[in-house]
This record gives sequence, structure tokens and C-alpha cells, in this order.
Amino acid sequence: MIQNHQAKQIDAHPDRPLSTWKLFLSLPILSWALYDFANTIFSSNINTIFFPLFLEHAVGGNAVMNQIASTFISYVNAAASFFLVIFSPLFGTTIDRTGKKKSWIVWFTLITVIGTLSMGIFAYYQVPGQLFNLPISLILVIISFVIAKFFYHSSLVFYDSMISDLAPKTQIPLISGFGVAVGYIGTLLGLGVYPFVGDDGYHIAFLLTGALFFLFALPLFFFSKDKKVIQKPDHASFLSGYKDIIATFKEMKNYKPVFTFMISYFFLNDAIATAIAMMAIYTKAVVGFTTGEFILLYLVSTVSSIIGSFIFGFITKAHVTKRAVLYVGILMCLALLVGSIATAKSMFWVAGSMFGVSLGAMWVTSRTYIVELSPENKRGQFFGLFAFSGKVSSILGPLLYGSITWIFAGYGNLASRLAMGSLIIMTFIGILVLFKVKPVKN
Repeated sequence: MIQNHQAKQIDAHPDRPLSTWKLFLSLPILSWALYDFANTIFSSNINTIFFPLFLEHAVGGNAVMNQIASTFISYVNAAASFFLVIFSPLFGTTIDRTGKKKSWIVWFTLITVIGTLSMGIFAYYQVPGQLFNLPISLILVIISFVIAKFFYHSSLVFYDSMISDLAPKTQIPLISGFGVAVGYIGTLLGLGVYPFVGDDGYHIAFLLTGALFFLFALPLFFFSKDKKVIQKPDHASFLSGYKDIIATFKEMKNYKPVFTFMISYFFLNDAIATAIAMMAIYTKAVVGFTTGEFILLYLVSTVSSIIGSFIFGFITKAHVTKRAVLYVGILMCLALLVGSIATAKSMFWVAGSMFGVSLGAMWVTSRTYIVELSPENKRGQFFGLFAFSGKVSSILGPLLYGSITWIFAGYGNLASRLAMGSLIIMTFIGILVLFKVKPVKN
């Protein structure tokens, strides 16, 4: 796959895996992992920290308006996820038909970077006027966020499916864990922009994040190439991919395990995506964290994620993948329970650490489980459907959370606690469905 001697060894001897550290340090895998490093900077700085804090600064102000700000953040995230639901299945069929991944990643990354830089520009330069009783500058920041988030998540469909080209199937759990761990190290670097931001310099965070994302994506741009596949003879259009999606759903009975897991992941990701999006404003408005304390909490959670991703990489390799996913789901339930009833900051430190471990571990185990459950000739399509499942939940989760905070806004912080509690129910449902996943017969 890659212009690298070790990569050629992997292709030439697919059943003879490299030693663990030689595997991690081979140029193709290290470049792949550094893209996780790059995109996690975007995910943490934009999705989790500085964009929610920016909206809270612009919309919030008291106990009731903080709930309205929570609703605002939830609905904006749901809007971005709506477009992902429409397009993510098409990306998967494109992978299976053409084998192309890198070129899509490059273009989608560049658009994400432009969108992120635009957020910084519009957050700094105040465009005069209002629309729908909102400043036009705020609306332009929101539009730029929706564009950036859409193309960021779109790139991950191609990036995640690239893992199956890197090494033998037995090594994929280790590579997945390594990539997630390197990604969370990127989060630590991303947090380094905070001293330049202060209390209201959010435009600086947006600009620096865009630049860092671009910089650390470059190794994948230059040191990887798509695995050669035989081009299918049809010349179907991009939009005809919907026919493949419909056909795949009709064949659901033939791929029941992977479809069942996607239903489970739908509920698990519902809790994850919503908690990530709302973490900043929840800790500030409900638990009483300052911005600096939240950054420190996020730092500790990130370190927990790094540890969790590495540990669960080995757990997944040593044990049944389904069991590893179950462990993650249980841990996430406990973290959300502690977070929803936390009355002291110390309790939320515990919740944040547990959620960090479960978050890092979920990416490792779920990505590995899709490879394990899906046939090779449909893997790209199933990764597209995997993203589809996650993104549908990324609409419904924030909508549910935002609607609860909207309806119960008059009760102040109780509204956010109820909304957080709803995520426990989603996680529990995901665990129950997981028990229905049957092993694939080889």
C-alpha cells in the first residue's frame, strides 16, 4: 500500500505480522496514526471545548440562559450531523467501487481547515447587522462550524476504512489502539492553545486549531497511497450509491451480526457524541467549573483516554471483541451516572476520568468489531453504514438533550441533569442490543 519497505513486507506476507513496535513505527502506520493526532485536535478544540464555550459566551449568562445555550449547542450539532446522515453511506460505496480513500481524505481535510479558519475570522471581525435576532457574525461562525464538522466527519469514513489495508487482520486491534492513543496525544497539544485564548479570545483557538490540523495531516498526504484494487466495470454515478445501500439493507439477513452491532452502536454513540458536545457547558453551568478547571479536567480525561485506548487494544486482541465492547459500555454507564448526580467537583473528576477511558476504548473496540464482522468486499460500505449509524444518533442524541434542557429550562441546572440522565438510558439500551450480536462463522 505504501512506499515503504515495511509496508511491502506486510503486503507480501499478510500472515506474518511484524513485531508490535516495528509495526507502530513503520512509516505508513505512523503516518496514519498522525492523522488521528491531527483530527483529534479538531475534535477536542472545536467540537468539545472552544465552540461550546464560544456559544455559551455569546448566548448564556444566567441559569435559564445557560440551558438555552445548551439547547442551542445541541441543535447546531444535530444540524451538522443531519448532512452526515445523508452522505456518509455514499462514501462507503465509493470506497468499495473505486478503492480510493486518500484523495477524499485530502480534499475533505482541506475544506475542514478552511471552515475552521473561517470560524476564527468571523468570530474576530464583527459583521454589522442581525438576522433572526442574532448577530450576523455569530451566524457565520455557526455556518462555518457546520461545514467544518461535516467534512471532518466525512473524512473519517475513508480514514477508518484505511485501517484494513495497513496490516494483517490479527494486528488491527493493536493498530486501532495505537492510532487512538496517538490521537489523544494530539488532544494534549491542542489544549496548548488555551494560554493564548484567555477568557474570550475564541477566534485565536479556531485559527490555531485549523493550522495544527493541516500541519499534522501532511504525513498522511505525502507518505500513503491507496491500495490497488480492480476497478469495477460499471460507470455508475456517485448518487447511485443509494441503490447499493438499499440492496445492502435488503440483504440484512445475510449480514445480521454487523447490522445488529450497528444498532447497538447507535445507542452507545448517542450517549458518547452528546456527552462530548455538552461536556464544556455542563461542567461550567451545572458543576461550577471555571474555564481553566475544565481545561484541566479535559486534560485528565484525555490522559485517561490514551490509557484506555492502549489497554483496550490489548484486551480486544486477547479476548472476544464483543466482550471488550461490553466492558466499555458498562464503564460508560457508570461514568454518566456519577456525572448526572455529581454535587461536588471531586465527583465529576471521577466521572470525567471514567468517561475518558470508555471514550478512547470505544473507538478501538468498535472499529475493530466492524472489521471482524464485515466481509472484505463490502467493508468500505459497512464502514459507511457504521458512520451512518453513528451520525443518525448524533442527530437524535443532541436533539433529545437540547429538547430536555429547553422544556425544563425554568428549573435551572436540574434540566441539564435530567438531560444527562437520559444518556444513561441510551447506553443501557445499546448494551442490551449488543447481547444480540452473534459471532460470524468463518
